[in-house]
Amino acid sequence: MDAKKVLFITQEIIPYVEESEVSIIGKKLPVAAQEAGKEVRIFMPKWGHVNERRNQLHEVIRLSGMNLIINDTDHPLIIKVASMQASRMQVYFIDNDDYFMKRLMACDKEGNEYTDNAERAVFYARGILETVKKLRWCPDVIICQGWMGSIVPFFIKTLYKEEPSFRESKVVFLAHNQGLKHANSADFINCLYHKNLEPEEIEKNKKDQYKYEDLLQIAVDYSDGIIIGTAELPETTKTLFENSGKKVMPYPENPEEFTNLCNAFYDEVFNANKNEE
Repeated sequence: MDAKKVLFITQEIIPYVEESEVSIIGKKLPVAAQEAGKEVRIFMPKWGHVNERRNQLHEVIRLSGMNLIINDTDHPLIIKVASMQASRMQVYFIDNDDYFMKRLMACDKEGNEYTDNAERAVFYARGILETVKKLRWCPDVIICQGWMGSIVPFFIKTLYKEEPSFRESKVVFLAHNQGLKHANSADFINCLYHKNLEPEEIEKNKKDQYKYEDLLQIAVDYSDGIIIGTAELPETTKTLFENSGKKVMPYPENPEEFTNLCNAFYDEVFNANKNEE
C-alpha cells in the first residue's frame, strides 16, 4: 500500500523566498509527490520578507482567529494561502505579528540569530497541526523540513497522538545543512509545555540550555524516518541519524534521483511501520 496523502511542513519554498538548496527542495518534493498521484498539502512560515501582493497571499478567515498559548502568553494564529503557479498547489502560510511580521528567517539583517527561534518553531508546529485538524484532513505521511519543522514530530507523537487527523500518520524528518548555530530560547521547555502533555515527555526533554543539536535530537527521537537532504551534512549530524535506529535515506550520489527516491521512501516508511504494528 502506498501513502496517498502527504503533508509537507517546509521551511522555505521558491518563489516565496530567495533561491537556496532548502527552498528548491521545498518546492520540488511536493510537486514530485503530486505528479506521482499523491494528495498534497503544504505549509510554510509567513516570513516577514514574503511579498504578499506579488505572491497573491490572502487570509483564510475560517482557519484564522485561534489563540495559541506559548509560555503563558496568547499568540493569535493567522492563516494565509497562495496558489503555487504552474503546479496550482495551494501553500498555507502560518503567520503571527510577534513571530513573523517584519522579521526574516533565522537571522536579522545584521546576521544575528533571533533569540526566540526555538519558540517560533513551537508556534509554527502547533499552528500547523491545529489548522490541519480544522481542515479535517488525515495525512498518511508528514514531511518535516529543517529547523522550523524539528518540533513537529514531538507534538504529533505526544500531544496530538490521539487526534483523528494524526493517529495513523508516519513522520519523516528532512534534514539540511542550513540550521541554527544555537537554539537560543533558554525557556524552551516552558514553550514546549502544554497541560495535556504527559509530564514524563516534558521531563525527558528538559535541559538547562538548548543547542541546535538538541532540536535535532528531538526531531530524531519522535520521527519514523529521516531523509538527508544535502551532500554537505556535518559528520556529527550524520552519526546522530545513523545511530538513531530509524530508517534513514542518504543523499544520493546523483542529485537528480533525489525526488524519486523521496517518493519511494515515503511509501517505505508508511508500509514498514504499518507492518511493525
